[in-house]
Amino acid sequence: MARTALALLLLAIAPFALAAETIGLNGAALSPLWVVPFAGILLSIALMPVTAPGFWHHHFGKTTAFWAFALLIPLALNHGLGVTMHEVVHTLLAEYLPFIVLLFALFTVSGGLHVRGNLHGSAWQNTRLLGLGTLIASLMGTTGAAMLLIRPLLRANDDRRHRAHVVVFFIFLVANIGGALTPLGDPPLFLGFLKGVDFFWTTRAMFLPTLTASALLLAIFFLLDRWLWRLEGHRPRPRDPTPDAPLGVDGKVNFLLLGGIVALVLMSGIWKPEREIIVYGTAIELQNLARDAGLLVIAWLSLRLTPRRVRQANHFSFGPIIEVAKLFAGIFITITPAIAMLRAGSDGVMAPLIAAVTGPDGRPHDAVYFWMTGALSSFLDNAPTYLVFFNLAGGDAATLTGPLATTLVAISAGAVFMGANTYIGNAPNFMIKSIAESRGVRMPSFFGYLGWSLLVLVPIYGLLTVLFF
Repeated sequence: MARTALALLLLAIAPFALAAETIGLNGAALSPLWVVPFAGILLSIALMPVTAPGFWHHHFGKTTAFWAFALLIPLALNHGLGVTMHEVVHTLLAEYLPFIVLLFALFTVSGGLHVRGNLHGSAWQNTRLLGLGTLIASLMGTTGAAMLLIRPLLRANDDRRHRAHVVVFFIFLVANIGGALTPLGDPPLFLGFLKGVDFFWTTRAMFLPTLTASALLLAIFFLLDRWLWRLEGHRPRPRDPTPDAPLGVDGKVNFLLLGGIVALVLMSGIWKPEREIIVYGTAIELQNLARDAGLLVIAWLSLRLTPRRVRQANHFSFGPIIEVAKLFAGIFITITPAIAMLRAGSDGVMAPLIAAVTGPDGRPHDAVYFWMTGALSSFLDNAPTYLVFFNLAGGDAATLTGPLATTLVAISAGAVFMGANTYIGNAPNFMIKSIAESRGVRMPSFFGYLGWSLLVLVPIYGLLTVLFF
């Protein structure tokens, strides 16, 4: 519904645009300077919460809008209003709105599920919760699993002095790596499904890399958390604000609504009515419109059918999803030149990077695909990055799930696993950070979190490279 309304608005203002042909941005002709606004948003997210927390808290939306217009105004002046309109319409309708509508539906529905009771936040119980979240992330999406379990995890540890590391590993596992086994788990894999990758090929091909990474992270977490638990045991502990109590689930109707979300996502990949509307050069397919409208209806049903006390018990608010929506709107717009440069391949400024993925014999370098896809997915949106490298490797699903299967595994693992490297690598990361901070957890800064990633995740990626790529 929101998508259709925006489409109508853009149709209304389109006649006032220049009469230029609405062609896409030519990445081969772009200078690296066009990436400056995107870098500006990244640096703002990284530095301003530390250097100007009050200003950032009240004006992060305005800051994001500033960087978006810092791209759009020069883009219109240099490449024409027609090209700029085309890029904005395509980015908002084809990429951003489907992304944020799915996140909104998962956030709203999972926020209506309240796990009542409380566990004792010991190393063993925390590891069990992280393991459970990792298992279900591929079934209900990383966003759904994260929103379901982050609050019980925070309650279990609300009497602990050291809690930030629990949330950091939760982001690593539940918000990212756990979503690698099905196209429902993470958006990049869903794009592969739409391109013809078999639903269960992902499960079979990604099982061993995902199991290896998850098992290592759970073991590292258990040892670290047990050490910190014992360290705290030598000091007086504060009174537990949420004493231990048997677990139960309220708002069970939302399990049915989660099933509806899964069904709608699958429908959009299977049902092909071959009907679409064109908005300023961007095709909007009927199945995607139906999916997004259905997701909004499901979110509305969740709000209507879930008792208010359940959401109050979850301390539910739309603050985290609003923050993600504003920040990622700017990220999706300012990322446009970087994605165009990647799509230009050997004709663009990123030609040396593109050349690195292919050997002299024409065979792909799987390890380079893994690290390059992952490095870009850490800072760019991992869904379009996956698609760029999917196409760079040939773009044929039959070949990439056959003779070049290890290449597609490398691309998939890089996009999904390394989305955990930064707070902006995957949308749930920022929501989890926001929720944890609202519950009094002192989370690492942007660079502090990146330090955790370099220390814990990068050695695991190195081992995966040796074992699988």
